[in-house]
Amino acid sequence: MARSRRLTGRFPRLPRVRDTRGVWRTWSGGEACVPAERVAPSSVTEVAEAVASAAQAGRTVRVAGAGHSFTPTVLTDGTLLSLERMARVVDVDRATGLVRVQAGATLGQISDALWEHGLAFENLGDIDVQTIAGATATGTHGTGATLRNLSAGLTAVQLVDGGGTVHELTADGPDGGDAWRAARVSVGALGVVTAVTLQAVPAFVLSGRDAVESRADVFETFFDRAAAHDHFETWAFPYARNVITRTNDRVDGPPRPRGRAHAWAEDVVLKNGALSAFSMLGRGVPKLIPTINRAVTRFGAGPLLVDRSYRVFATPRLVRFNEMEYALPREHLITAARAVLDMIERRRLPTNFPLELRTVAGDDALLSPAGGRDTGYVAVHVYRGMEWQPYFRDVEAIMRELGGRPHWGKRHFRTAADLAPDYPGWARFQAVRSRLDPAGVFTNGYVRQILGPPA
Repeated sequence: MARSRRLTGRFPRLPRVRDTRGVWRTWSGGEACVPAERVAPSSVTEVAEAVASAAQAGRTVRVAGAGHSFTPTVLTDGTLLSLERMARVVDVDRATGLVRVQAGATLGQISDALWEHGLAFENLGDIDVQTIAGATATGTHGTGATLRNLSAGLTAVQLVDGGGTVHELTADGPDGGDAWRAARVSVGALGVVTAVTLQAVPAFVLSGRDAVESRADVFETFFDRAAAHDHFETWAFPYARNVITRTNDRVDGPPRPRGRAHAWAEDVVLKNGALSAFSMLGRGVPKLIPTINRAVTRFGAGPLLVDRSYRVFATPRLVRFNEMEYALPREHLITAARAVLDMIERRRLPTNFPLELRTVAGDDALLSPAGGRDTGYVAVHVYRGMEWQPYFRDVEAIMRELGGRPHWGKRHFRTAADLAPDYPGWARFQAVRSRLDPAGVFTNGYVRQILGPPA
């Protein structure tokens, strides 16, 4: 395509804080609410009392984690719970790798604690500031053809239901484990998760490198490379012939961490600073986006990293954006990516963020986007301040044609009516929901949109 062509598309009694003027916002700034009350319990008993009190007063209850969901999943004008005072690692069994943690602990905090015991998460995504409850409730994942998402590693879930009753949900529960399978990815619709038991693995070191490669070659060999490496993913910028790949593999030997100043310079100044500058330029002068995208991919290679697994997996994310991500039957991943890129380039849309392509193994959570099938994920992004809805709607149409399911914490336009046929365990999830929250204490507008009213 000629570089001079113009872009024509558009997308544009308890510890309690009572502050009715206080606004809670998501990390991206795209969603906000003013709750009637904020509660910060420090124990399961206090959580149960808060839920029972809210239910008696006719208020809905939602739980705020790190706010990294792009959807309105947390929003409420009722009671907003924060579990920031419930963020401890409670118990570690080195022999079995089973770890009990409170729900307000972040993935980064847990990773640091696990390493001291010779353990680690089997897999992580590229940020680690989410709470363990929030990350698992929305089906958060990393990349790895044989590795499942984070919620698949939960062996037990402690949950306070809509009446204030505390449950310990496991695979051998009286309902055959359905409540456990529902609670692992629940979007907060079943109750307040207060603690989880997770299956850790022996601590390991990763070697990771980012490289710039031909888009055509990478798309042609993507599945072979995903199978050949522990972790493989790709960022494909529209209008660019090259893509950025990230390959992480386990290695023997000790970590070789970067110095703090070195890491800050690379991750904050070079990566986030450059991306921010390029994004602002593209937002201000959309006709430059094809040139900018080609420039970004040329500078996408990075140094070899050899460090603790969680330090290689996660990097700071300082540039704000909106995101949509769809889980597809794995064999459709590259087909979907090509279709989205073709749509962008054919219509000359001003898209200055890449598509991100990852793979995960299937799991058995009832509402997991990867439930029952090996999965490929396609994520699309739009820089803050740019219109995102028309672009995301067009992407969603492509994904739905290929059997896609939305990531629960990222933008989408789906409703319960059209989601139900995509999940074989839908009715089982709703049966659990009707038992744990029949009055809809945890049902806000987003939950009603995606799951329907409570039974």
